[in-house]
Amino acid sequence: MSSRPLPQHKSILDIAPYVGGKSSVAGAKQIIKLSSNETPLGASPKAIDALRDFDALHRYPDGGCTLLRNAIAEVHGLPAERIVCGAGSDELIGLLIHAYAGNGGEVLYSEHGFLMYKIYAQSFGAIPVTAPETGLCTDVDALLAAVTPRTKIVFVANPNNPTGSYITAAELKRLRDGLPAHVILAVDSAYAEYVSELDYSNGEALVDSTDNTVMFRTFSKIYGLAGLRVGWAYGPEGIVDILNRVRSPFNVSSVAQVAGIAAVRDQAHIAKARAHNDACLKSLPPKLSALGLKVYPSVGNFLLIEFPEGKHCAENANDFLLKRGVILRAVGNYGLPYCLRATIGLDAENKALLEALTEFMA
Repeated sequence: MSSRPLPQHKSILDIAPYVGGKSSVAGAKQIIKLSSNETPLGASPKAIDALRDFDALHRYPDGGCTLLRNAIAEVHGLPAERIVCGAGSDELIGLLIHAYAGNGGEVLYSEHGFLMYKIYAQSFGAIPVTAPETGLCTDVDALLAAVTPRTKIVFVANPNNPTGSYITAAELKRLRDGLPAHVILAVDSAYAEYVSELDYSNGEALVDSTDNTVMFRTFSKIYGLAGLRVGWAYGPEGIVDILNRVRSPFNVSSVAQVAGIAAVRDQAHIAKARAHNDACLKSLPPKLSALGLKVYPSVGNFLLIEFPEGKHCAENANDFLLKRGVILRAVGNYGLPYCLRATIGLDAENKALLEALTEFMA
């Protein structure tokens, strides 16, 4: 018999480790990375300047992220004491599952939801459960029908990655109203800054009006700080208190805090990034559709592109693009093997993508 130690939760052995978007291609002279939903405009110049001026690497960071939470609160008009920061919103999502659903609780989300919901659930002995989507969009009725007495958390990525779809504020409230009081509604709003639709809600209003809803946000997308890993959650005092009890004492580095403070206060840079994204979301889909590709509506900084069967399938398209140094994201692990996800890039990068796909589809 093997004497190898086994993990506490056997479900850990079932985890398929998360694999991020490719960053390199062997032999490619030039790389156009459109695989990880990173902002093409980069971080705020003010955040970069703040990092240059930082020289306290020998000091531990502020464990409570006081100045960062104050800056977030100032910009978003929220009470700082109900904000908790983490090493990316991913960490906080994992901590919520650990604290409220570990050891047999069910974690419910839509079938094409963020992969980390499942991975964190398996890590902590919780049970991941999916509900079917309608038209690649979260289906509130399907989620409510999947709730059982063991359901502890329902995650809604709004907008959702990789589909780009969202549910309205009214639908989000209908979901909250239909859930039992003991079930936490976790609204993952990583791409909220990109959304301009008037019927959209990032979840903040539900956090304010209930004691069982929490909203997650990140600095990795429009703020361009993906390399520093910093995110935050806004929730009821009780949930924030629990997250603070279970997180690591210095979970957000000093440099991440310094950059985050400067980035969140530079809303002019955010407006510039949003304007670029809005223009591309209007111009790119019709050009892709003209090639015979199906492009799903998106309110994020990416497009989900469906390819036909046969020689022009997604797998062949991905291989073709990679040979030309254009990196998209294959999403077969999200149950969408016939699609590729393309991050909105700079104008020259988007042009290169269109030229490569034109050649492929010819």
